[in-house]
Amino acid sequence: QVQLVESGGGLVQPGGSLRLSCAASGTIFSIANMGWHRQAPGKQRELVAVISSGDSSRYADAVKGRFTISRDNAKNTVYLQMNSLKPEDTAVYYCAADGQTVVSGTWKRYWGQGTQVTVSS
Repeated sequence: QVQLVESGGGLVQPGGSLRLSCAASGTIFSIANMGWHRQAPGKQRELVAVISSGDSSRYADAVKGRFTISRDNAKNTVYLQMNSLKPEDTAVYYCAADGQTVVSGTWKRYWGQGTQVTVSS
């Protein structure tokens, strides 16, 4: 059993910043990629950023230069620093992790519950 707990969402004005955190816990002993996805009302979910266990990262074109993904492997935690936020960044942001547990011994993609980010004046 793996749980991903997200925090850091909220309401921010255009041009502001937020830092999202996601900590994985439970019967997990290995995590490969971790990432962030987002979904606006009435729209499909899209990949925002992903980072490997070796800290190799990539971003959606819409957030390049503004968002930074990072991770702390010792804490099984991934972060998303969001700067210069725009109204179009408004969405529910979901954390995801590809993990292996001691229970199943297989790899699965786990999802957080989502955290709301609203960019509005």
